Order: sequence, then C-alpha cells, then structure tokens
Amino acid sequence: MDLFADDPVAAPLTYPGRIPPGSGVLMDDAYVPREWRAGGAAIAALLASAGQAPLDARHRVVAVGSNAAPSQLRRKFRDHGVRAVVPMTLAEVPGVAPGVSAHVSRWGYVPAAPIETPGEASRLFVLWLDERQLAALDLTEPNYRRRPLTSAVTLEDGTPLPPPFVYEGRHGCVAAPGGGRPRRLTSQPELIRSLLDGSAALRRLCGSTPEEFVAVVRDDTVREAAYLLLQRERTGGG
Repeated sequence: MDLFADDPVAAPLTYPGRIPPGSGVLMDDAYVPREWRAGGAAIAALLASAGQAPLDARHRVVAVGSNAAPSQLRRKFRDHGVRAVVPMTLAEVPGVAPGVSAHVSRWGYVPAAPIETPGEASRLFVLWLDERQLAALDLTEPNYRRRPLTSAVTLEDGTPLPPPFVYEGRHGCVAAPGGGRPRRLTSQPELIRSLLDGSAALRRLCGSTPEEFVAVVRDDTVREAAYLLLQRERTGGG
C-alpha cells in the first residue's frame, strides 16, 4: 500500500487517510516499519542516524483521526516548515475510541474526535514528537484542545507508557442514530451517507451523496449551516 498516494486534504473522502499496518517511523517521504522491541532500540537507532531528537526528549500524542496517516502528517509539518521525522508506535489505549466531531473541516470531511469508552481499549498510534513538531501540530488543530489522558497506554510488546496527550474536540461529538451514545468513526463515505440519510435538512443543504456534500461544504456559508445541523445531533465530548 502506498501510504502517500493521497491525503484527506486533497481527497476528503479518503479521511482519515492511509493508515500504516504497524509501527514505524515517518521519515520525510517514506514510512519505515519498525516494531517496538527492547525499549524501542531499533527506532532510537533510526532517529540517531538521522540526527533527530531521541525518544526520551519527545512528547507522546495519541492519534485518533488523520494524524495517524503519514501523508497527512507530512503535509502538516511541511506547511509549517518542520521536518517530518516521527516515530509512530501502536498501543492499546484504554477508555478511548475514535468518534465523530460535530463539525465539518474546511476541506469537506467530517473529522474524528476521541470519545470515552469505559471498559474498552482501542488500538491506536502514539506519535513521538519533538518540540517543534508538537508546536506545529498544535497549530493545525484549532478545533481541538490538547490534554493528557488519564490512563497509561501499553505498547505492542507490553511496555506501559505514562498517559500521553490526545486532541480533544471543542465541538462535541455526533450521536449515533437513535441518540444517546456517541457515533463511532467509520469510513468517510459511509459516515456522510449515514448523516445525510438521517437528516432531511442536511440533504436539502448538502445534497444526497458524499461527493455532493464534500463539494458544497467548502463554501463557508454552507459549512456553517451544516455545522449548526450537526450541533443539533451532538452528545458531550467537549
């Protein structure tokens, strides 16, 4: 799989983007697979060979949406003049899952936001960011606030990590059909189709297909109106 064939900004219906099958290191225009073993020795060696900050000087952030896609991360860091060399390690993250933020991005997709899932764990990527990368990523997340999780996470070899950060949505999350529980993130075409099927007002505003939705919500006025409709369907989360 070519992880850099597209990204959610250029192709909104691909959101959250092409996600790697396993842990590794984003190295500019490549993704180098590296499992977490022996305290991350292989990843540490790769960082040292590239002259980059070591693991113990990096901040850990759980990715629940497109930040787990190397193509999206590369775009974000390039836009802010920061080199994209980032370890990405899979972990079991307790009590958190990708939900659906109750807003629409300016590129046309409906993005993810973390939801609370007591008693459950999700397999998500932990990003290891140096100071400049963390500052740049914060700038790309105006619809989120970065906060620490309350629980430790566990890497694929069983190594526990202190609670990392996560980007919490500022707009709440969309409820599942029938209300009550937060909706879980699905593929973007499936998600938008479900939102349209469940709202005559949204169909009148944004059309009847995911392709029509993505095209029209790039207009600021339409996107704001769609946001207000999603807010009617929100449940907690920020």
